[in-house]
Formats: sequence, C-alpha cells, structure tokens
Amino acid sequence: MQKPVEAIRSIIERGRPLLLDGGVGSELDRRGFDISSPLWSAEIILQQPEALSALHREYLDAGAQCVTTASYQASVDGLRARGMGSVEVESVFRLSVELACSARDEFLRDKPDADFRPLVAASVGPYGAYLADGSEYRGNYGVSDARLRDFHRQRLHWLAQGSADLIACETIPDLQEARVLSQLLTSISKPAWVSFCCQDAERLHDGNSLRSALELFANLPQVFALGVNCCPPLLVESMIENIVECNTGKLIVVYPNSGQQYDAASKHWGGENDLRQWSVQAERWYRAGARIIGGCCCVGPEYIRELASKNSWHC
Repeated sequence: MQKPVEAIRSIIERGRPLLLDGGVGSELDRRGFDISSPLWSAEIILQQPEALSALHREYLDAGAQCVTTASYQASVDGLRARGMGSVEVESVFRLSVELACSARDEFLRDKPDADFRPLVAASVGPYGAYLADGSEYRGNYGVSDARLRDFHRQRLHWLAQGSADLIACETIPDLQEARVLSQLLTSISKPAWVSFCCQDAERLHDGNSLRSALELFANLPQVFALGVNCCPPLLVESMIENIVECNTGKLIVVYPNSGQQYDAASKHWGGENDLRQWSVQAERWYRAGARIIGGCCCVGPEYIRELASKNSWHC
C-alpha cells in the first residue's frame, strides 16, 4: 500500500487534483442537526455518531478522495467543560477518526474495484474555534504562546497516534498560532497540511502577511502541503498566486467556502451560492497551481460530485 503522500502524488501525476470533501458542520446544520453548542460539529460525535459516518460515506460516494474528521472544534478544554475526564476526552478524538475510517472501509468493501484508497485527514482547528465566537475569522486571541501550546499539544498527539492518514491543521487565522503549530509539528511523524484563513489575498485575519505564515513551514518535512480554506472562492486564485510566489516547494491545498457569509451571533451562514460558478472557479484554482482541492462551509456533496464528474483538468 502506498504511503499517503505518495498516493496523493500518484493522483496528481494523472493530471487531476486530489479531491477533498466539503463542509461537515455546515452540512449537518443544513440537514437539521443541532450544532449550536460550543462544540459545533464535534457535538455530533457525542450525540449521533452514525450521522457522521453517513456523511463521510456520502462524500466518498460523491467522489471525495480524502475525508476530514469532525474533530475541528473538539478540544481538551471544551470537552472537559462538559464534565469529561481524560479518558473520555481522548476517546472523542479517537472516535472522530474511527468514524471516518469505518466509512472509508465500508466504501472500499462496497467498491472493491476502486482505483484509489481514500485517505482520512484528522482535523485540528484553531484556538478561535474553541472560543466559539467567530475568532477564527479574527485571530489576535490575546493569549500567550504557552497557552496555545498547551491547547494544541495533547490533541495533536492523540490524532497523530491514531489511524488517520494525515493531519489537517486548518482555518489558522493568526501568525502567533501558526508559529506555535510549526514548533509542535516537528514532533509529529504523520504527514500534515496547514491551511490558513485570510481577510484578503495577502493577509491573515490577524493582519499579518500570509507569506510570513507560509515561510514558517517551508522547511518542515512533515508538512507536505500549504494553502487556504474557509475563504471566499473569488479570492482563492489570487491567494494561490501569492503562495506560488513564496516558493515553499509544498503542494498547494485549497478548500474555500461556497461564497456565503457567516454570522457569528447566530452561528449560521447566509447569502447566495452558485454550485456551477464554484465549479468553474475550481478549474481556475487548478490552473493557478492548486493540486488538492475541496470545499469548506456550505460546500456539500453535490459540489464534490460536480468536481469529480469533470473529464479533464487543464493547466
């Protein structure tokens, strides 16, 4: 069996991007599940894990070649606030991976002739997600490096020790947090991507440059891809151009939202979206240099099915 990064490169060599899944929490919300707690989609790990397995499977059936766990907003602090002990907290992270892996294994049993073994990426969300107040779209948390290290270290260790193929540090809006993660990832042997959340094509949400964040990971062999996620799709092409100019030597990963806007007070997305236009833009991202492509909030299985149906991707 190929190693995960080798498998990804084998897809890319065929002249196609590796396709990620779409949003997890936003899709559960759209389907009527209650994700209003501070744990967001991680609440469903506790309450209705079978719904997560079904959603992972739906993305795989749509054509996703990598599905992401629902651990984005799971944190040691957030779970302890629910009254959980250390063993119970660890079990939540492990279950998030098991649900995705079991959906992948079921997919392969049903489709033994599949030409690619889908990957599972363990999601590591930012400190701002734990705050559950929209801080992942602001950064500038006002906490120490030590606080951020303590927040991320244990869950990174648990997820890296599990059966996921990859680690996905995602929606990082803050240069300080990026620096802390770059230090922690040196002790992780599992391959990882890091994707940032930005206010425009050049700046993280905290105001620092995207380039300065990318450079923190350029020399880390564990990190095989860098990019952006949960950003407006219209910004992605310019973001990719800036990433290419940084010349990190990493693969470029992009998975923007659908183009709708998030209301932190109501914890819901609003506005119009256009699947066909989003799909057309995805081809531009590929031509600009992105080789791992998927979606974030409000991008559902139908979006991934649209990408998977493309006969060719032209550079």
